[in-house]
Amino acid sequence: MGINQFNFRYHLLLIIVFFIAPLFLIAQEKPDALQEYRNGKYEEAIAICKQELQENPSNLESYVVLSWSLVKLSRYDEALGYAKKGLELNRFDVRIIEILGEIAYYQGKNTEAIRYFQQYITLAPEGSRIDVVYYFLGELYIRLGRYRHADIALSTAVRFVSGNALWWNRLGFARENAGELRNAITAYEKALALNPNLADAQRGLERCRQSLAGR
Repeated sequence: MGINQFNFRYHLLLIIVFFIAPLFLIAQEKPDALQEYRNGKYEEAIAICKQELQENPSNLESYVVLSWSLVKLSRYDEALGYAKKGLELNRFDVRIIEILGEIAYYQGKNTEAIRYFQQYITLAPEGSRIDVVYYFLGELYIRLGRYRHADIALSTAVRFVSGNALWWNRLGFARENAGELRNAITAYEKALALNPNLADAQRGLERCRQSLAGR
């Protein structure tokens, strides 16, 4: 190896050690809000997102993770403000639309929640939150006494996630109140097959059986 070639490699190594490597370490150490959210560390995720938004107020990802985290902590008014700012950046972002539906659901704004969830279904019929969206719709229709609509929504939810005992129980409740007793029994039995200790499903199943026996 010639002296010039050795000197070139030596200086290249120095550049990597003193300039490139520290930048790589900084990138590696940068906090990840989404990872903190997934780990259930919602306060940490919120702090990271707020710092990111100070640096870049147009960071849509920060608004999404921030809104998710605030909802997990039941801080709905605060979540609403950030979610609406995210919607201003992209009014078709289905993550923001879905979280606005959840916020409205928890705040008791039933009609508004239904509107957001229906918009989500239109934009993302196979979206990652489609099962939860149909579940929320079912609960909203139960609140409004629209039990047949609730039946349709919850039936769709359990088609996406068939192993959720609580959702089968709510489907049984919707069918029971719609007068579909045999179908309600089927749903309650499915709930109890998944969770034999689910007291609401046990009571619902007994009510339906007694009602049928009395006919």
